[in-house]
Formats: sequence, structure tokens, C-alpha cells
Amino acid sequence: MTTLLNFSIFIRCRKMCEFKVILNGKVIFEDVIYAKIEGEKIILKNILGALKEVEKCKIVEVDVNSERLTLSSI
Repeated sequence: MTTLLNFSIFIRCRKMCEFKVILNGKVIFEDVIYAKIEGEKIILKNILGALKEVEKCKIVEVDVNSERLTLSSI
């Protein structure tokens, strides 16, 4: 059952997982498909390949249903 559930999440994400990134209540980047934590910064990449680095923050929430990645300042 776990494998089937993981597969279902993967299929859903493959179809529609471009995230809006929210920091302190404001949208700072859209159509994000990649996020990586490097120390106290988050590296983001959108569907067009544009990169954005957000310093001194952490990931608070990833909400696939709402396509939202929420960050908070450290």
C-alpha cells in the first residue's frame, strides 16, 4: 500500500507541482520545481531554469495540494 501511495503522489506531482514560494506572508518566487537547503539558505529553481537564493531562512511547510512552499526567516 505504501508503494502505491508514493507512486500516486509522484504521478500527481509530475502533472502539477509548480510551487509558489512564500516568505513572511509574501510570494517571492513562482513556478518552482526545485528547492535545496544549503546551510542557512534555500536555493530555488523555476520551470524556466531561473535560480533564486534566499538567505537566512528555513522551510516551514510544503503543501502539494495548494502548490505552496512556505519559508520563514531565521
